[in-house]
Amino acid sequence: MSAPDYPPPPAPQAAPPAHQLPPKNGLGTAGFVLGLVGLIFSFIPVIGLIAWPLVILGIIFSALGFVRTRSGKATNKGLSIAGLVLSVIGLAMCIVWTVTTAKAVNEINTEANRTVTIHYEVTGTAKEASISYTTIGDGNASSNQDQPQTLPWSKDITTKGLFKGGSLSVTTGADGGEVTCKVVVDGKEAKTAKASGNFATATCDGF
Repeated sequence: MSAPDYPPPPAPQAAPPAHQLPPKNGLGTAGFVLGLVGLIFSFIPVIGLIAWPLVILGIIFSALGFVRTRSGKATNKGLSIAGLVLSVIGLAMCIVWTVTTAKAVNEINTEANRTVTIHYEVTGTAKEASISYTTIGDGNASSNQDQPQTLPWSKDITTKGLFKGGSLSVTTGADGGEVTCKVVVDGKEAKTAKASGNFATATCDGF
């Protein structure tokens, strides 16, 4: 007795292809854009203040985007690295601007609060001399004249705040002679000049 004929078993069906999720490139792209914009703004005075949050967020988003590329969830590795580099450079520029600005403000405050001593001096052989001197400070100026009986002559003036300069001039009389003017600012000679003859003038300015 022969064995019954059975139909062949059905061929195994191929498994349906797994559904692939789209790459999550948003963080890396956002980090690149923030880093680029922040870097551009970081070179502009005053406006560069808004670069701080941009470059910091750029670093964070670019780093997260790079981590996604390492785990295979994103495909924009190069863009994430570029965003990270741009953000770091922008952050460095922000730090440089902050340090420079703080230094400038400190120098201005120091200059505005310091005391300056100006020493005016006239020497020579002239029997007659007419002296005038001015001092220009921060928001104030003084002008004075003197006719000493004999030389040498000197005058010390103290001013507080930003010292902007002044002048000292001396003119001989009808009898002539020689005169020399000298200006010393905080112990350092700033200007000197000589003149000789009748009604000759020596001027010390531009200091």
